Amino acid sequence: MSAKRQTEIPQTDPRAGYREHQAEIDAAIRGVLDGGRYILGPEVEHFEREYAAYLGVNHAVGVANGTDALELSLRACGVGAGDLVFTVSHTAVATVAAIESAGATPVLVDIDPATYTMDPKCLAAALANPPPGRPKAVVPVHLYGHPADMPAILEGARRHDLLVIEDCAQSHGASLDGRMTGAWGDIASFSFYPTKNLGALGDGGMVATGSPALAERVCLLRQYGWRERYVSDSPGGNSRLDELQAAVLRVKLRYLDGENARRRDLAGAYDALLKSTELVLPSVRPGARHVYHQYVVRLPRRDELGAHLREAGIGTGIHYPVPVHLQAAYRDRLPLGTPLPATEQAAGEVLSLPMFPQLSDAQVRQVCECIACFRRDGA
Repeated sequence: MSAKRQTEIPQTDPRAGYREHQAEIDAAIRGVLDGGRYILGPEVEHFEREYAAYLGVNHAVGVANGTDALELSLRACGVGAGDLVFTVSHTAVATVAAIESAGATPVLVDIDPATYTMDPKCLAAALANPPPGRPKAVVPVHLYGHPADMPAILEGARRHDLLVIEDCAQSHGASLDGRMTGAWGDIASFSFYPTKNLGALGDGGMVATGSPALAERVCLLRQYGWRERYVSDSPGGNSRLDELQAAVLRVKLRYLDGENARRRDLAGAYDALLKSTELVLPSVRPGARHVYHQYVVRLPRRDELGAHLREAGIGTGIHYPVPVHLQAAYRDRLPLGTPLPATEQAAGEVLSLPMFPQLSDAQVRQVCECIACFRRDGA
């Protein structure tokens, strides 16, 4: 039996990001180790201020991971049992899991097939005829690095007096009409999972908001409801961004805009080399600054193309192969705000090509040449 071919071009490579900034990251880690403060110390405080300033909001609160960030955002807004939260099914399951962990019921609406983000018209239809329960909030997901249509989503949500809680797990540095994702809604959640545009060397998350009251509630929720140590003013749990991850993220934040620009350059190279193929290439809404967390193409023969690329040593991903409402854990028990044809079609066709800032131009050409061979061979 022949050995499985090792991937020569990975779909993503967080280790490359560490190596590029290794000296600074190692120095930052040593500083934390020498300093002796390992939980909610100065590195977290500095990073919270720096990230809030980067987003253009007043407050940011570091938490343990992106799923917690969304759940604590919901809880801080008073979302709980009996409440309906409108979101999408074409997303990482963490979005829906966080809503259910907060005690609320996710109501799923369809996506815009061009950008894969929440379709405001579908949201409006769902809000006009909601399932039983109290409509409370909307959670748009900025997917693949592309902003959701926030002006239209906000208009629809405000018409029904609903909160807007942004899921920004894949949109660090993305913007729409000059305004950062995370600065549009009432509150926003971010993930710093290692493969994100701004990734830690482990788990990490952030809640961002312009509201001092919401920020205070998140601070209480992340650490037992403490204002005074060991004295709980309100119920809370344990979800803290640690000092080591904050130190790493402070280093990497300095390079985020440059690395996002590199992602856009790589996307432009893909666009140029693949424009004459049968692939449906990423679309960018006017006024949007895409940060290409993923470079996602579409093809009905997606699985065949993925197998062809893997055989050539090129990594790919599928984000996401099964919509949340069709997964065993959720099937037949989540209310659908609208039919989901665009969601279901996308799940069968999307393929994520290699995308990370350290990817070379030559590697992009290699990927595209391999795709051209797939077309010539009629695979």
